[in-house]
Amino acid sequence: MEKKIEAALEKYQALIENQLARVARMKADTGAVDYTKLNKIVIGVCGGDGIGPVITSEAHRVLEYLLRDEVKKGRVEFKVIDGLTIENRVKANKAIPDDVLEELKKCDVILKGPTTTPRAGDPWPNIESANVAMRKELDLFANVRPVKVPDKGIDWTFFRENTEGAYTLGSCGLNVDDDLAFDFTVTTSQGTERIARLAYEYARNNNKGKVSIITKANVVKTTDGKFLRICQEIGKEYPEIVTDDWYIDITTAKLIDEKRRSDFKVFILPNLYGDIITDEAAEFQGGVGTAGSANLGNHYAMFEAIHGSAPRMVAEGRDKYADPCSMLRATVMLLSHIGYQKEADKLERALDKCMYEEKKYVITGRDNGATCKEFGDYVMETTQKL
Repeated sequence: MEKKIEAALEKYQALIENQLARVARMKADTGAVDYTKLNKIVIGVCGGDGIGPVITSEAHRVLEYLLRDEVKKGRVEFKVIDGLTIENRVKANKAIPDDVLEELKKCDVILKGPTTTPRAGDPWPNIESANVAMRKELDLFANVRPVKVPDKGIDWTFFRENTEGAYTLGSCGLNVDDDLAFDFTVTTSQGTERIARLAYEYARNNNKGKVSIITKANVVKTTDGKFLRICQEIGKEYPEIVTDDWYIDITTAKLIDEKRRSDFKVFILPNLYGDIITDEAAEFQGGVGTAGSANLGNHYAMFEAIHGSAPRMVAEGRDKYADPCSMLRATVMLLSHIGYQKEADKLERALDKCMYEEKKYVITGRDNGATCKEFGDYVMETTQKL
């Protein structure tokens, strides 16, 4: 038993040292890049696997169409990056193969398709999620997910902390013996401060009068408690914004409460809670297939769908009928982030018309609906009319 405890302590010490080094890097960070001041913006397009290459290539096609003049002027360049498939990742025995990561780091922003994450019972080794690895490698600390359904009084923006919480060490758990297993959760002052400040700045700049902090600090007292306290302190710097806090369990209930849900505007959440509750929120606007997300850092940004790679659709030969709306919504956020707000607004308006108003083509995921390409053509045709 003493040897088992000693081995566990050695691993725990290594984890602590690794996280302290990460804190030091955050302290040394000099601040965010201004994309509008770059001579050229390099947009990486990384398809992932499953239905990822299909829906990502469609979003790439629409994005190139909207930025065609900027590409001709040399202000925007696209770089297609292959190799983030589950087969290639398993072959390299890494969440992101070294050569792929090197190419990703040459880009300013990345449009990324869904990737497969092995789970217990899958025929793959236990490699880390590519998403989690990319967020850590590129320090993409903020996952931003908007959900808007005007006729239901819903106008929510979620700021999910991306590099800490229960996910940052998700593949670093410890089996002490056959009977006892541990996983770890992490909260740092620097990590919490930067996600909180980003959320409050967004609320101020977009005239959102309320920020809600979501934790389970009454039970998870140390890490969630720290997250709550720091967010509350940052909130004091924004006196014009109302700050409240909720526990994650009651929040999930209040989002479906028609009398209360319109009270929510901006959310700040630790990693795991944010992942769960944004999937619930996406159902209000048509499901996870309709929602995109931004992963923001000071030096890189990555935009993606919030759903998985749907390998069953590929196995059944239905991938060409996959819904590209999640990636197209992510493309709206990408355009806005790099300073092309006019193009972002046009694409968002076109998506609203195609998805909710005209419905000339409808995606069903099967041959009784439109193909991914047909819907992409429909979106581009609609942008021409706006």
